[in-house]
Amino acid sequence: MAKISEKTMDFNSKVKTNFEGGDLTSDSGLLLYKEFDEKIGFSETIRECLDFNDDVEHRIHDNADVVIQRIFQNAAGYHADRAANHLRKDTLFTTVLGKEQLASQPTMSRQNSISDKETMKQMQNAKFKLIKKIYRKENPEDIFLDLDSSASITYGDQYGSNYNKHYGHKCYHPLLLFDGKTGDALKGELRAGNVYTSRQVVRFIGPVLKDYGKTFPETSLYLRADSGFAIPGLYRMCEEHNTSYAIRLKANAKLYELAEPLVEKLCEPDSNKFKDSGVVYGEFNYQAGSWEDPRRVVVKIEKSKYEIALRYTFIVTNILDKEPKELIDFYFKRSTMENFIKEAKNGFAIDRMSSTDFWSNACKLQQMLLAYNLNNWLRRITFPEGHKSDRIFTIRMKLIKIAARVVRTGRYLYFKLASSCPYKKLFLSVLDNIQNLEFT
Repeated sequence: MAKISEKTMDFNSKVKTNFEGGDLTSDSGLLLYKEFDEKIGFSETIRECLDFNDDVEHRIHDNADVVIQRIFQNAAGYHADRAANHLRKDTLFTTVLGKEQLASQPTMSRQNSISDKETMKQMQNAKFKLIKKIYRKENPEDIFLDLDSSASITYGDQYGSNYNKHYGHKCYHPLLLFDGKTGDALKGELRAGNVYTSRQVVRFIGPVLKDYGKTFPETSLYLRADSGFAIPGLYRMCEEHNTSYAIRLKANAKLYELAEPLVEKLCEPDSNKFKDSGVVYGEFNYQAGSWEDPRRVVVKIEKSKYEIALRYTFIVTNILDKEPKELIDFYFKRSTMENFIKEAKNGFAIDRMSSTDFWSNACKLQQMLLAYNLNNWLRRITFPEGHKSDRIFTIRMKLIKIAARVVRTGRYLYFKLASSCPYKKLFLSVLDNIQNLEFT
């Protein structure tokens, strides 16, 4: 007699299915993340930095442990807190997190409710500590600070959520800072949806420049940003902290006037007629009304075969040892940040803020960026060549979502991974690379 939970396939009546397979897991690849966690002190650092303002002492799940649980869920693709209810007794998750059972959705919601501005700062501090640990091992010659803002679309009555005309949605408007070379998320901060792009950017970037300048005195810092961040306070902050910058300027009548001599190079000889296409580069000193001193501006002017109007790019910079073309090319490499933001949004849900409280959402953003970094460090430090550019959806398919049967003996706990797994070699290679790492 068929069980109620059993289903017969229409394509073949001899094929039946149910969810009574026993102690199995579908996320065996998280073992790699936990092994890497232990090597770099990921969870340990988070626990050291977090001190919640919580007067409840009789708790089964420490608040820091709930944060770490959410990070591992996020890495595996379980972005909603309610997923915890289904994973509570999953042997893989309980083993990785060192629990008899996971915190439930109500427990995770309670942790959200006690998160405040200080909690957010503590999570930022944990991220800084971990980044510095990674960078001390790598000893980077250059760090490229790519700055941008984005939209976290909101639905419902969420404090701080406002309509943003640029994005055409009700949203939050977070600031984001990535390393343009490694893709690491260096800093992120949630803001109200209706603030201008550059709002609070000097306060946002200042601690990073001070801290990195002190921690990595031999490393060159470069900051790149679009025209929304073209404000004197940011220029001065970079100049005071020995940081090179290339920031796009919004075109205006004065800039067009100063660039006018270059336009002639796009014309046919002895004629005022434009060539079918062409590109010219140049530079000049420029001082806007709000600037205390003139600064170097490099310009690129383009004429396309199928366009009547010229296209101008103006970049203000304190970099003096690069030619205009080299500087323009350097600036446009910041476009890779769009890929980092896309990865963080699509893979780690940084654009989905579900709490009604602003600071709860601000803390969620920090946890999502920590999950993003854990994955990014694991990928670029331990993955073999040919896989270092894999994105999170590919990584989940290849490494995380591997089925395993759990077998317990008197002494050991075995995760018997699927024999037919096509990425067995990759899994073992990453594991060997993790175990051969040395971190201080």
